[in-house]
This record gives sequence, structure tokens and C-alpha cells, in this order.
Amino acid sequence: MPASDAVDFALAAYREEGVWQVAELAPDHATDVETLASALRRFPGDGGAVGFVAVDEDFFIVVRVAGPRTRVMLSDVTAATEWELAAIVVEHLGLPPVEDDDDPEPAGDLELLSDLGVDAMDLAAILDDDELYPDEMLSEVARGLGFGDLYDDVVGLTSA
Repeated sequence: MPASDAVDFALAAYREEGVWQVAELAPDHATDVETLASALRRFPGDGGAVGFVAVDEDFFIVVRVAGPRTRVMLSDVTAATEWELAAIVVEHLGLPPVEDDDDPEPAGDLELLSDLGVDAMDLAAILDDDELYPDEMLSEVARGLGFGDLYDDVVGLTSA
């Protein structure tokens, strides 16, 4: 099965003239970090764009681009033992290969959204909630950034 078939959704969020915009991305844009970063660079956002990708209700990645800089966060490093995209992210981050007995933990740049309103502590608290699926975790992140309702509409979550 191609990696893009396991993608629950891929989207781009960016601010244009101070207003958040959210756009869906084709699952084919979520096959590796460079392809996703390239797709995100096409958006005209003030200060770059943020990409959210959720895979098979198992894990998610957040990629933020601003000019030539690409910042990446993986919600659960152990996903790299089962999913090619997660393994690609681990490799991109320069981390050692993940072993089956490793503990689930996030990897990468937990500060990538700090200047937008979700700092590393907020992100860690969201990631630590075992009751949430990846799309729900990303909804909490989007809410913290200021576009939770837009996010929920695009991915089909109903507000509680």
C-alpha cells in the first residue's frame, strides 16, 4: 500500500494579512518531509506555512516552513517502526533508528509553533493526553493557534 493511502489528511495553515487560512493538501504531498515542505512553500502566508499530516489514526507530523527553513515535529517516534513516513521524519531529524522497545515520545522541534501561540509545554501536554486521537490532538493545537474551527471543518471534526 502506498504511504499516501494511509494518510488520514494533510493540510496547510497560513496567515494571510493576519487571518488564518486552511487548505487541504493531496495525500501525495505527505510522502516525505521535502515534498511536504515544497508544497507548503507555495502558500503566501505571513511568516510561512504550517503543515499537519495525520496517518492512520496512529501519529501525526507538523512541518513549518519559512523561507528556506524547515522545522519538523513527530508526535510519536515509535511510529517509525511501522510507518515509512515516520521513519523518514526520524531520519530527517538525524535521530538514531527506533527500536521496537523504545518508549512512545515526540521527536523534533517542539518549539516550532511557540511564536504562534503553542509553546513546547502546551504541545507536550496535548501529546500526553492518551484519550485523544491524532486528529483530535491537532484540533487542540489548531485551537491554540487560533484556527480550531477552520481546522475542524476541513477535517470533519464536530465541535463539542
